Amino acid sequence: MIEILQPSWQAVLSDELQKPYFEELLIKVNEEYATTVCYPPKELLFEAFNQCSFEDLKVVIIGQDPYHGDGEANGLSFSVNDGVKIPPSLRNIFREINVDLETLFLPSSGNLVRWAQQGVLLLNASLSVQKDNPNSHKHLSWATFTDAVVQKIATEKENVVFLLWGSFAQKKGIKIDRSKHLVLTSGHPSPMSANQGKWFGNKHFSQTNAYLKSNNKSEIDW
Repeated sequence: MIEILQPSWQAVLSDELQKPYFEELLIKVNEEYATTVCYPPKELLFEAFNQCSFEDLKVVIIGQDPYHGDGEANGLSFSVNDGVKIPPSLRNIFREINVDLETLFLPSSGNLVRWAQQGVLLLNASLSVQKDNPNSHKHLSWATFTDAVVQKIATEKENVVFLLWGSFAQKKGIKIDRSKHLVLTSGHPSPMSANQGKWFGNKHFSQTNAYLKSNNKSEIDW
């Protein structure tokens, strides 16, 4: 399974990939996929890494786990396959982009692969989930692996923007060096949080681009 992980990540995560917990994780994940319906498709488990190389990475957005409905998850946090109805959280993300960037952005698809290809790592804390059963793979060691990924990025790169939406993502990014990176936090874009005034108006997308530009990096076309 791990052979499909993008070469730049294979190199930077080589020590982590050889740890006993990770080998056990892959065995358990294979068992889950063999005995239950899981998402995303197994070949897309590491799609967030495969669409955004370590060298090109400029922004990290942390989600919790993949969408658990049939045909939705594509391995990128907050993203769904073409043809799938745009989920409420992602609709709120698009609404904030419109207001923040003063644009008229009316996407017909919730597939965020174009963000990933510009250097946005769309990382879920757990990379797999059982059908119709959110957080069902929380007991696996995905969190240990993705915590290590976040720390590796924070340690080995500079001037990365981390977008931490909601308490779960904020806890996952608590060890990031704020003097070395830009860490932006807000409520989660889910309707419950957004309707309580914790999401809209965070201006994360314009702040991200301003920071990237100030560090001589290309801005993200959101």
